[in-house]
Amino acid sequence: MKATATAPSNIAFIKYWGRKDETLRLPENGSLSMNLSALQTTTTVEFSPDYTEDRIEINGTREPNESGRAVKHLDRVRALAKISDFAKVVTKNNFPTGTGLSSSASGFAALTVAAASAAGLQLSEKDLSILARQGSGSACRSISDGFVEWLDGDTSDTSYATSLYPPDYWDLVDVVAVVSEGKKDVSTSEGQKVVGSSPFFPVRRAHIKEKLEQAKTLLASRNFPEFGELIETEALELHAVMLTSRPPLIYWTSGTLTIMKLCKKWRTEGLQVYFTINTGQDIHLICERKNRERVKSKLADVEGVKEVIVNFPAVGARISDGHLF
Repeated sequence: MKATATAPSNIAFIKYWGRKDETLRLPENGSLSMNLSALQTTTTVEFSPDYTEDRIEINGTREPNESGRAVKHLDRVRALAKISDFAKVVTKNNFPTGTGLSSSASGFAALTVAAASAAGLQLSEKDLSILARQGSGSACRSISDGFVEWLDGDTSDTSYATSLYPPDYWDLVDVVAVVSEGKKDVSTSEGQKVVGSSPFFPVRRAHIKEKLEQAKTLLASRNFPEFGELIETEALELHAVMLTSRPPLIYWTSGTLTIMKLCKKWRTEGLQVYFTINTGQDIHLICERKNRERVKSKLADVEGVKEVIVNFPAVGARISDGHLF
């Protein structure tokens, strides 16, 4: 009973922030994202009666057996499969973890698909998305292909992600500038819990559905300048809520701010590129494929950029033959 899965991280263009239900991880609003080709997690899961406890290894480091969310997720799979065997889990990311690149999204998507297969479950894409969401909200978006919408449901069965368009629908590129490889001070999961303390959160909630529909319209028409302006404004609005929460969530570093300002400057010079940021310090620069080399070249000259990662739209989580043990 062993299986391996690979899953992409994703970048949310319209983001979710806040949860209606902490246990089920039901979001306050729907969201829109793109799966990323070069930010991937590979996970191997084996259930066996020979194991006396769950053993979890992440990026070469053995995690404590009580490491919480992963074990709880294995429990969900065991309950569905009606098995009691403990599991060995080995998972590896090919990108920095805990810096705002959504490693929990790719991690729990890969864990969901691998564990479900190893347990003998045959789940639909919708059911895998619902299951992944309970481990990490944004993981549900990494199950489906390409450009993905996470539906704003009020129950577990209605809150899941679905593909709007395949990866080859639009030649967008996400050029990630890694400005710090240190883990952020406050996890996304913990940050979600204080969203209601921001005076700006009710304002965001009041118009987020309209913004999501606008983004879907622009995605359908592939209007890049207007789409870019919208997603950049969306990222700034989200961080305004974070900055005014109690306690404030300050994820940006000096490197983040530098690239944000440069991005605006580059547009005045004729380079169509827009930024977006998740809950972290690393920054995503969105451009069309024809401009990716110019964006890479610009970033190469920016002091403090430790790594540049170029992503194309990607397929969702998949079973793989390359076992990690």
